[in-house]
Amino acid sequence: MLDCAIIGGGPAGLTAGLYTTRGGLENVTMFEKGMPGGQITMSSEIENYPGVTGHITGMDLMIPWPEQCQRFGLKHEMSEVSRVSRREDGIFLVQKSDGSVDEATSVIVCTGSTPKRAGFAGEDTFFGRGVSTCATCDGFFYKGKEVAVIGGGDTALEEALYLAKICSKVYLIHRRDTFRSAPNTIARVKETANIELVLNATPQEVVGDKMGVNGIHVKLQDGTVRQIDVPGIFVFVGNNVNNQVLIQEDGSFLCEMTPWGEVKVDLSMKTSVPGLYAAGDMRAEAPKQVVCAAGDGAVAALQAIAYVDGHH
Repeated sequence: MLDCAIIGGGPAGLTAGLYTTRGGLENVTMFEKGMPGGQITMSSEIENYPGVTGHITGMDLMIPWPEQCQRFGLKHEMSEVSRVSRREDGIFLVQKSDGSVDEATSVIVCTGSTPKRAGFAGEDTFFGRGVSTCATCDGFFYKGKEVAVIGGGDTALEEALYLAKICSKVYLIHRRDTFRSAPNTIARVKETANIELVLNATPQEVVGDKMGVNGIHVKLQDGTVRQIDVPGIFVFVGNNVNNQVLIQEDGSFLCEMTPWGEVKVDLSMKTSVPGLYAAGDMRAEAPKQVVCAAGDGAVAALQAIAYVDGHH
């Protein structure tokens, strides 16, 4: 029986592993089918992680984390978890894709979320080299330059406003002429002088070279194609929450979720199910920053330690 099962090996899962093992739980396993580190390992440069100065990639940032955790006894099992369920006696069942099952007193789910792609040509090719899904992470690299934002929801508009403070101009490209966002946010965007709305426009292709992005071609309502010359393109068309492990046999979720498939948690990362915690990008209102995911993992771990201590 595991004291704690951690599902996912990104910053939240690794920090949860560090804190649970160092905090006295003896039998903790982190289930991560691939290399630990999470989405941040895809980032070409990190400038906003506290205490880290100089040029460092996401991969470089994450390399020491697993070793540090394993020093305190965290086990890493390279298995894919298919489902987490809970028996009537309160014990969690961690079902793996190979058919085997582990039992656990507590579970911390840190499976993250994946930004949706808009689907235009060159988007994947230039991802991390001018195409980004995080203005907070990458906006500063375009200080004083022009950028494009793709999307029409709350996130797209809020990130456009954020970028407008850093960049000389922001082209907000949206396939419709109305936005799916809060009225006051829409008003602020329209009042911001250096945001140009490019409406009824469909992104077709990112153009660039070995150095990165040079611009984007967008198809307008009248059928013409406009080229917008920018070195940076930010895509905000939603996220897919990696919540599959919480789906039960009858199709319901193990715990309470938001309408968007995020896990509802309180400030202690507690879900609606005792002993079950969620941390990082899969929880509701996650800021989607490494430092925040790590903080979530630490909070969830401290709660899990208290929960396990109370059930021994």
